[in-house]
Amino acid sequence: MKFLCAPQQLTEGQSRGFLLDGINLLAVRRDGQVYAYRNRCPHRGVPLEWQPDQFLDHSHSMIQCATHGALFLIESGECVAGPCAGQSLQALTCREDAEGIWIQT
Repeated sequence: MKFLCAPQQLTEGQSRGFLLDGINLLAVRRDGQVYAYRNRCPHRGVPLEWQPDQFLDHSHSMIQCATHGALFLIESGECVAGPCAGQSLQALTCREDAEGIWIQT
């Protein structure tokens, strides 16, 4: 597993983008749990954010693709609205300990 960031660098309700080993990814902390996905919309293959680290919808309850407005569940990456409904973001295995958040790419 590879080091992504220190735990305090991803606060509750926050999303952040990262480049790790040439792979664009995003991480979101929700209810104390960290979820990580490749930063790639399954519809067009484009990055999801419209500005750096802006991956969530206005209510901060879903991941949103800035290009077509598709909405993805934070906990599973499943698209529940938009042109890629039924598809999912590619989840990455992650774990967290006192030293950091770790990702398997």
